[in-house]
Amino acid sequence: MSDTPGDTPQSDLSPVEQLRAVEVELGARWPETKLEPSLDRITALMDILGDPQRSYPSIHITGTNGKTSTARMIEQLLRHFELRTGRYTSPHVESVTERISLDGEPISPELFVETYRDIEPYIAMADASQPIALSFFEIVTAMAYAAFADAPVDVAVVEVGMGGSWDATNVIDGVVSVIAPIALDHVDKLGDTTGKIATEKSGIIKKGGLAVVAHQPADAAEVILRRAVEQDATVAREGLEFGVVHRDMAIGGQLLTLRGISGHEYTDVFIPLHGAHQAQNAALALAAVEGFFGVGAAREEPLDIGKVRGAFSGVSSPGRLEVIRRSPTIVLDAAHNPAGARATAEAIGESFGFTRLVGVIGTSGDKDSYGLLEALEPVLAEVVISKNSTQRATDIDKLAEAAVEIFGSDRVLVEPRLDDAIDAAVALAEEVGDLGGSGVLITGSIITVGEARILLSPR
Repeated sequence: MSDTPGDTPQSDLSPVEQLRAVEVELGARWPETKLEPSLDRITALMDILGDPQRSYPSIHITGTNGKTSTARMIEQLLRHFELRTGRYTSPHVESVTERISLDGEPISPELFVETYRDIEPYIAMADASQPIALSFFEIVTAMAYAAFADAPVDVAVVEVGMGGSWDATNVIDGVVSVIAPIALDHVDKLGDTTGKIATEKSGIIKKGGLAVVAHQPADAAEVILRRAVEQDATVAREGLEFGVVHRDMAIGGQLLTLRGISGHEYTDVFIPLHGAHQAQNAALALAAVEGFFGVGAAREEPLDIGKVRGAFSGVSSPGRLEVIRRSPTIVLDAAHNPAGARATAEAIGESFGFTRLVGVIGTSGDKDSYGLLEALEPVLAEVVISKNSTQRATDIDKLAEAAVEIFGSDRVLVEPRLDDAIDAAVALAEEVGDLGGSGVLITGSIITVGEARILLSPR
């Protein structure tokens, strides 16, 4: 019997074709948007695999916005201190292989396929032991943990998929738990207040560990601190134990002074990313890595400033206020909820000198599209409503109706195909004549940004 669909022996397929076959198999399982809150299935699989996630220390990251950027910063810092890293983030921008990284790079299609095929028999065993089969996200999480153990890595940097307490990633014992800013998102699954959402997200705080906590709404902060007390965990809070002391705009990014949990100030730290939210992410990342190395507890001296500067100067975060083209400038941003859109709008006004900015917006149906459009309206001259190619995309007529209500009909254009929408936005931006001051912002969903990135990237 063939190993892959279409009666083609797997050995006869190219690495890309083999990857596609695995994606088809994974795609037949429960998607990330369908949940049955439980750690039973992932725990059963990890037990069969011998608990590979316990063979290395982990830094675990949750929050509503900023998780991926913070994870990438933490990874960069650890690598500059000569540690071998594994990084697990989601969702991906272009390729599923981006979710699992070793030494700062996505694993190859070959290794992704090999890892899946290696654990495939054990997936079947776990499925047979549970009333509900493992989901796409649970399996890819197990693949990441197995790949990290096989590498082997010195430390894993793991981003929560959704929530925290029952998220599949939460079978690790994170020595450091990072809680990025919490806002309203996934309210149908996590709760309709930031306090309720914090209850789920604070579930990653482990007994005796360190919790590095960003500025939070009052109800969320209360919940997080209560969980930390219950777990006898140490807490480092942004604005108290660590934070951004100062920041200046710089060409291609910003120059920061950060205070770590050691109380030491790290000066002249350049990050090639825009926005106050990225400075906040940098402070979170630095505090997490200080905590991982015992700075402020087991050791008094701060981290080496040269390595800190070197790490941050090389940080990238694809799809986060990423300039993908010039003349006119086209910016990709993965904001997908009102809080993220507000941060994007603020950063656009602060870091880009646009005299005319046209938006291309395609959101996901389970998101607060109205709130996102409201947050972006002040910085957009016009908006082109579109959609990505997935079933999760918001109905374009509903999205257009919301856009007309917020922007007015004379500022809204509708183009169902994303490539046509981008072309239309570029044409609108070029109408001004001053290409140096006009631009296009493509946003609303990580999926939309990923598809736009593929369309716009040179091949």
